[in-house]
Amino acid sequence: MPRVLVIGDVIDDILVTPGREIRIDTDTQSRIVSSPGGSGANFAAWLASLGVEVDFVGRVGRADIERHSEALKKTGVTPHLQADDLVETGRIIVLVQGDTRSFLTDRGANQNLDVGAIDETLLADALYVSGYSVFDSEPAALRSLIKGARKKGIVICDPGSAGFIQDHGVSRFLNSIEGVSILVPSLQEGKVLAGELAPELIGDSLSRNFDQVVLTLGAEGSIGFEKGKRFVIEPTKVVATDPTGAGDAFAAKLLAELLAGKTLAKAQLAASRFAALATTKSGGRP
Repeated sequence: MPRVLVIGDVIDDILVTPGREIRIDTDTQSRIVSSPGGSGANFAAWLASLGVEVDFVGRVGRADIERHSEALKKTGVTPHLQADDLVETGRIIVLVQGDTRSFLTDRGANQNLDVGAIDETLLADALYVSGYSVFDSEPAALRSLIKGARKKGIVICDPGSAGFIQDHGVSRFLNSIEGVSILVPSLQEGKVLAGELAPELIGDSLSRNFDQVVLTLGAEGSIGFEKGKRFVIEPTKVVATDPTGAGDAFAAKLLAELLAGKTLAKAQLAASRFAALATTKSGGRP
């Protein structure tokens, strides 16, 4: 069984689904659900659900160490959470409106994740780096971790947030993840990272820095890029309930299939089907 080290955000999700168009300055009846989340933690949970052994490193407020550790253990993930004595656990309001989502984010303790303190003996068959953990990490420490992981296997990164990448700076972001072998951006993230608008041009541009690139296109499927070749995968049609976590599910299935020796095209197809199923349930984890 493969083993993967995941580093990324831990968040308390507050999912809000309005029952109608939001009315300003008055009430709008809504469905509100709270659950543990965070892109990195969600990815770890999806990956563990596929039978992969997963170690997860993240940071939360000290008062929440036990609560979030138990939540991760219930999904089959082995947690290695850092405790923050000064900042509370991150929180995010996810506003779900049809197929679109808006995020109001307080990253909290995630901003203080100490990449340099990660035990490198946890490195095994693959390393997953959530883009959210890039924004506040010491670049040299992150590159060192990536370099050590590449000696053992795959290093995959989901950029995470087009808005945060713009705030952080594209060059700084790409410099911090130097050595990553697989990049899995959304179309919006790809546009920011490559400075291109067309999916084909985005993938071709990013392929200069990464061995494999999989550009996710939401309801339009995905395009994979590898050694000058392109793999177009059509979307899997389902009746979606909540798109939260679908990108994390896609990346998890993609990595699991690649670790099993599948080609990029076959891994993409399996990932597309898996992510589609993830949208038929509410919340960001299995």
